[in-house]
Amino acid sequence: MVNNIRRVVTANDQNGKSKVWIDDVSSTAKVSRPGVTGTVVWTTDTMPPDITGSEDLGLRDVARPPVHQGTIFRVIEFEPGNTTDMHITETIDYAIVLKGKIDMKLEQGPPVHLEEGDIIVQRATLHDWVNTGKEACVIAFILIDAHE
Repeated sequence: MVNNIRRVVTANDQNGKSKVWIDDVSSTAKVSRPGVTGTVVWTTDTMPPDITGSEDLGLRDVARPPVHQGTIFRVIEFEPGNTTDMHITETIDYAIVLKGKIDMKLEQGPPVHLEEGDIIVQRATLHDWVNTGKEACVIAFILIDAHE
């Protein structure tokens, strides 16, 4: 699925009229570790974001967290038995499980089982995503730089 994400990005023309600026299939899918593939849909590097530029910000090569005062919109596919990676980012993350099931591990308590349609708000906490099922799980993540 993450290899076939259609992006439709709008903009205003020289007369201030709205139009479709980009309508394509994202070409940024990359494997970050065994069993985990992510596609960057869009990224920004200022707060508030600059919406006047002509650069396709979905083509930037970005790290896991956004830059200072930045954002990343990424879709990640977790294959069954994916490699684990306990990590933390200084971000507030909004996530929506689009397909499948996955377990979110935290430092305390049992894993949280999540299914298609579930929504997560993660506030700079140490966590991991583990797919113990039989099908891929796809999650849309929006990461916003934050401070504690």
